[in-house]
Amino acid sequence: MSLGVFTQERALFHRYLLEKEILSYSRVSKTNEKKFDVQWVASNADTGNNFSIGISNSLIEKISSKSSTEIAYRDTKKKGQTLGNEFEEAVARFTKRTFAQLGHLRPGEWTIDKITGREESIIGRYEQYSHLAELGEIIRKNTELRTFLGEGYTVAPDIIVARSPESDLRINENTNVVDNRSSLRSMLRLSNHANPDVPLELLHASISCKFTMRSDRAQNTRTEALNLIRNRKGRSPHIVAVTAEAAPSRIASLALGTGDLDCVYHFALYELEETLDELGKDDAQDLLKTMIEGKRLKDISDLPLDLAI
Repeated sequence: MSLGVFTQERALFHRYLLEKEILSYSRVSKTNEKKFDVQWVASNADTGNNFSIGISNSLIEKISSKSSTEIAYRDTKKKGQTLGNEFEEAVARFTKRTFAQLGHLRPGEWTIDKITGREESIIGRYEQYSHLAELGEIIRKNTELRTFLGEGYTVAPDIIVARSPESDLRINENTNVVDNRSSLRSMLRLSNHANPDVPLELLHASISCKFTMRSDRAQNTRTEALNLIRNRKGRSPHIVAVTAEAAPSRIASLALGTGDLDCVYHFALYELEETLDELGKDDAQDLLKTMIEGKRLKDISDLPLDLAI
């Protein structure tokens, strides 16, 4: 039986991470070399944590072996912001290539983009949040109001999936579905937009990318997710996160609990399960199993199908 497209794209995704040295080895400091008895550490490891180093190094070796791609050895690790941006690019690339295969399940004209700017007006470009762009403009002109409201309403997703509104011609393609007497408020209908020549897209999904999980990163992601839910006017978009974190306890800081994120997706969940089993990390295995069976953690190959719901 031939491999499915998503299995192939998943392998290409891992190969891309290795070839671009997003996943790589770098030298540890002399202090940590003596402390942990290692010379090289994976880029997604916490260099000051022996448990994290052990899992991350074993995981990257497994990914390298399965994708038949060598691991790069660097004298210094790429800066955190650089790794984060490059990981976002890789996830956006994977999402575009896989979601494009699902047109028969989720027809429509779709945009999948990595957001490069972080200005507060970004989320206001989408129909459900257009009022935030107007609010932002008012606040910029009123210092007292800005002090009172703060930045609690702002959201800047890493990757967005958006759908263009549909023309009546498209909606009525098979039969006469809409006319000028009803369906006058749904924003899927292009003619209902204030400016049909330049309509606002409908935000379908917000994807947050966390190459690794440290300290307050989980809380920041939750806060942005809650802002998306609370500040929308209309349907809530899918709100998900993708991570390359290897330590289950740190993944759990974002994955456990309900109500803010739909789900967390791991970039190599199957390989992580195998790694923990081989290393005999029983407690970590149990925690990972809890997240998976609780439907809070899935593999990245599940993401495009979930976005088609």
